[in-house]
Amino acid sequence: MPEGYSFDEVYKATLDYFQGDELAASTWVTKYALRDMNERYREYTPDDMHRRMAIEFARIENKYRKVAHEGLSDYGKKRHALNQQSVYDLLKDFKYLIPQGSVMSVLGNPYITASLSNCVVLPEIYDSYGGIFYTDQQMAQLFKRRCGVGIDISTLRPAGQRVHNAAGTTSGAVTFMDRFSDTTREVAQHGRRGALMITMDIAHPDIEDFIRSKQDLNRITGANISVKLTDEFMHAVEHDEEFILKWPVESDAPKILKKVRAKHLWNLIIVSAHRSAEPGLIFWDRQHKYSTSSIYPGFKNVSTNPCSEIAMQGGDSCRLIAINLLSFVNNPFTSGASFDHELFYSVCYEGQRLMDDLVDLELEAIDRILDKVMNDPEPDHIKDPEIRTWKLLKEMGARGRRTGLGFTALADMLAATGYKFGETESINFIDEVMRTKCKAEFDSSIDLAIERGAFHDFDHEIEKRSEFILMMQHEFPEVFERMMKYGRRNISLSTVAPTGSLSIMAGTSSGIEPVFMLRYKRRRKVDPSMNGSEADFIDASGDRWQEHVVLHHGYKKWSELDPDKRIKENPYEHSTASEVNWKDRLNIQAVVQKYVTHSISSTINLPAEVPVDVVSSIYLGAWKLGLKGITVYREGSRTGVLVSDNESRDTASSFKETIAPKRPMVLDARVIRFKNQDEEWIAFIGILEGRPYEIFTGKEELSFSVPKDVKVGRIVKQRMAGGVKRYDFQYTDVHGNVVQIEGLSRIFNKEYWNYAKLISGILRHGMPLPQLIDLVSHLDFQNASINTWRNGVERALRQFIPSGTPLASRECPECGDPEGLIYEEGCVKCKSCLMSQCG
Repeated sequence: MPEGYSFDEVYKATLDYFQGDELAASTWVTKYALRDMNERYREYTPDDMHRRMAIEFARIENKYRKVAHEGLSDYGKKRHALNQQSVYDLLKDFKYLIPQGSVMSVLGNPYITASLSNCVVLPEIYDSYGGIFYTDQQMAQLFKRRCGVGIDISTLRPAGQRVHNAAGTTSGAVTFMDRFSDTTREVAQHGRRGALMITMDIAHPDIEDFIRSKQDLNRITGANISVKLTDEFMHAVEHDEEFILKWPVESDAPKILKKVRAKHLWNLIIVSAHRSAEPGLIFWDRQHKYSTSSIYPGFKNVSTNPCSEIAMQGGDSCRLIAINLLSFVNNPFTSGASFDHELFYSVCYEGQRLMDDLVDLELEAIDRILDKVMNDPEPDHIKDPEIRTWKLLKEMGARGRRTGLGFTALADMLAATGYKFGETESINFIDEVMRTKCKAEFDSSIDLAIERGAFHDFDHEIEKRSEFILMMQHEFPEVFERMMKYGRRNISLSTVAPTGSLSIMAGTSSGIEPVFMLRYKRRRKVDPSMNGSEADFIDASGDRWQEHVVLHHGYKKWSELDPDKRIKENPYEHSTASEVNWKDRLNIQAVVQKYVTHSISSTINLPAEVPVDVVSSIYLGAWKLGLKGITVYREGSRTGVLVSDNESRDTASSFKETIAPKRPMVLDARVIRFKNQDEEWIAFIGILEGRPYEIFTGKEELSFSVPKDVKVGRIVKQRMAGGVKRYDFQYTDVHGNVVQIEGLSRIFNKEYWNYAKLISGILRHGMPLPQLIDLVSHLDFQNASINTWRNGVERALRQFIPSGTPLASRECPECGDPEGLIYEEGCVKCKSCLMSQCG
C-alpha cells in the first residue's frame, strides 16, 4: 500500500465493516483512521487500527517479563501473559475493551506527535498577568497535542481589588474566562477543537459573576464551567444560613470577607442550570475524601477534566479505556439471558494491565513531544513554557501512574438481561457487576505492584485517610490486606467517562446514561479539513454539524429476534432518557460511584417544561447520596448533540419555516377566569399535546353562560355551509350530560376575533410562550378595550408556563437584577427581591 487509500475507498470498506451504519462509518473514518502527511488513508477499516494498537500494548507487556511471584491474586497466578494476539482479541470489533479517542488516534501513529492523554489538569493559576498568560500558553500547547484541559480560577483575585499597574484595580477572575475560551476554540486538533473545563470555588467573592457567565450562550463557547461546592456551603443551604465569601479562598487570614445568604447563591446556580445546563456542580469535599489520590500530599485535587469525571492535582493527566458491558451478556434479549461474571472479571483485570501499559506508552509519547520541541527552530525562551509543561506531566505521570478504566453500554446490559433502568432489581444487579469490576481492577493493580513496583508515593498510613479505602477494608477485606502488604501500581484506577463516539462504533448506549431515544438524530461535528463534508446544521458558535437518523442498535437487535412481540415486551420501555425518573438516575449513579475511584460523567435529561425546583431537588439529592458531581440538561435549553428526530433545525444564519400540526376536529380545552382591573374575563384555550394551540378570550358578561365550576371541556370545529368555520364549546355537567354551546366567536367583537386568530397562528407554529407573552405585552393599541383584551390574553397564557421559567425580558424593575424575573404559578416574580406582579 505505497500510496494509501482514498476517502471513498476507506469509507466504502468501513461501511461494510459496520454493516451499513453510516454514522459509525463516518465517525471512524473522519476521527480515528490513520492518515499520512498527504491526507491519504493508511488504514482500511477499524480492524487495522486494532492491530496497530495491539502491537504497541504487546511491546510494553514484553518489557515486563512474567516471572513467578508470591502474593499474586488467584487469577494472577493462573493467567496467561498478554501477547499481540490476545490484546487484539480484547480490542477486536469494539467487543470488550475500547480505548478512548486520543489512544485510538495517536497510539502507534507515526504521522503525528501527540499525547495519549484524554485529560489534563493544570496547576493553580498564579495571580498576575504573567501567571494568567502562562496558563493560557500551557493550554494552547496541550490542545495542539490533543489533550482536554481543566483549570481553576479561584486563585485569581476578585474584581475591584487594587493592583500595582496602570489599571489601578483588577477586573476580576471571570473576565479572563473569555480569553481561555477563545484559546480553546482557536487551537485546531486535526479538525476538532480543544475541550476546556473552568471551575471556581463557591467561596470566591466573584462567584455570582461566574455562575451567570454562560447565560449568554454566545459567550465562553469554548469551555464548560462548574462550581466547586463544599459541604459547609451545602449545610448552609439546607439550614438557610449565611455563607462567607473570601479570598484567598483557602486562607485562614483572607484579605476579603463578604457574607451572603447561601440560598441566594444556590438559587442563582439552579436557575442558571435550568436555563442553560450550566454551571455543573462538583461536590468538592466528596471529590477529595472519597478518593485514592487527593488525600496524598502533592496530589490534592485542583480541578477536573472537561467532562468532570477525572479530578486531579495540577500537572497530572489521565488516559481512558472503556469496557463494553453488553458483550458479557449471554443470550441477550431472551428469557435465558445471564451475565458472565467470570469473563467480565478477566477482561477488567487485563484492562487494568493495559491501562498501566498506557502510562508507559504516554511517557514515551511525551519524550517524543519533548524531542520535537527541543529540535524546533524557535528560540529557547519561546519554547520554555511548553518544555516545562511536558516535563511536569511526565514527572507526575510517572509518580502516580493514574489510570481511568470505565465502561459503556450500561443501559443495553440492563435491557439485554431483562432489567428496567432504575428499578430496584436493576440497581442490585449493577451493584454486583460493579463489585466484580472493582475487585478485578484492584487485584490487577496490586499484582502489578508485586511485578513492577507500587506507585512512588504509596503509604499505608495515608491510605487510611481515604473514605474509599475504608470502604474497601469493609467490603473487600482480603484485597485490602493484600494492598496494605504489597501496595498498588496506580494511585487512582477507575472512572465513568462519556463514550459518545465509542458507543457509536460499538453500537451501544453511552457510558452510564440511559438510551437517549430508540429513534433520534445524532449530530456529528464536521471536520473543516474534510472536503465535501456538507453541514446540515450550524450552531450559534458557527460550528458545523451533520445529522444522522439513528435507530438504537440494541432495540433493533431485540426486535429482530421476535418481531411479533415488539410493542408488548419492549425491553427498553420506560427506560429512555426522557422516561427514567431522576431519582432512579441518582440511585444508579450512587451505587456505581461507590466502586469508582475517580468520578462519573452523568447528565440527567429533563423535559422542557420542568420547573426550577426540580433542578434544585436533583442537586440536593445528589449531594445527600454522596455523588461527586452531576449535570442537568433541560430539553431545548441549548443546542444538543442528540436531538429528537422531529426537532426543527435552527441555524445561526437562516430562518426555518415550520409546519403547524393539523387541528383535530375536537380539541381539549381549559377554561380560565380572571380579573382585568374590575372586569371579569374568561378564556377558552385549546390544548394540543400539552401546549396551547388556540385562544378565545373576552369579557365574561358578554359571553354565553358557562357554570363557574366548569374548568375543562372541548372546542369543536364545525364546517358550515359555504365553508364558514364555527367553533363550539362542549362540557360535561354534574349529571354526566354533554352540553354544547354554539359559536365561541360571538363573545368577541370583530377586533378581538381577528387578533385571536393571529395569536393562535403564532401558538400553533411553536413560538416559546415567554417570547410570545413578551410580544403580546408590547403591543400598543389606541383603544383601551383592546389593550384590556391584550392583558387578558397575557394573563391566560401565563398559566401554561412552568414555574421557574425566565421571562424574555428578565431585569427586575425593583432591584435591578438583570436575571431576576421568572414566572411562578402564572405570576411574574423576582427570585432576588421577591417582587410580584400578578395583575
